[in-house]
Amino acid sequence: SPMQSGRKSHAVTRITPHCVVGQTSVEWLCEFFYSSGKEASCNYGIGVDGRIGTIVDEIDHSWCTSNWDNDDRAVTIECASDTFHPYAVNANVWKSLVNLCADICQRNGKKKLLWLGSKDKTLSYNPKTDEMVLTAHRWFDNKSCPGDYIYNRLGQLAKEVNQKLGGEPAGPFKAYQGQV
Repeated sequence: SPMQSGRKSHAVTRITPHCVVGQTSVEWLCEFFYSSGKEASCNYGIGVDGRIGTIVDEIDHSWCTSNWDNDDRAVTIECASDTFHPYAVNANVWKSLVNLCADICQRNGKKKLLWLGSKDKTLSYNPKTDEMVLTAHRWFDNKSCPGDYIYNRLGQLAKEVNQKLGGEPAGPFKAYQGQV
């Protein structure tokens, strides 16, 4: 996407998942962030079927969280989701999100992904050289992103990623069940 600021000036120490608010394809995500004219982008998009597309190279600064400092340290991931609260993702998207986060950690020499649970605690934490932290878009802008479904499962995401990084099997995905 042309909606980016070139090379990051900081090492990658954060991952910021987002919800798209639409059960979209990865092709739609890539096209949207390439040609929509909207001044926004992300590093990766995960379509409803779990396929992943690169929108802005991981080493480049995407325009995703409304916060220069976070986007300069984070790999940002847009996930296909429901269009209504709590903006749930399906099992395909969740599995791809876990696998992508584990891959990002491995490629950046990280052995552990942390969810510290609060903006203040996370932003004041200095990750060790083998750690990465999860951040949330809602911390930087008046948005509900990544939606309550993903936000309330960021601890579970870290757990599943850490199990993959440590070679341990992850537990089964627990799908959201609600009423429409």
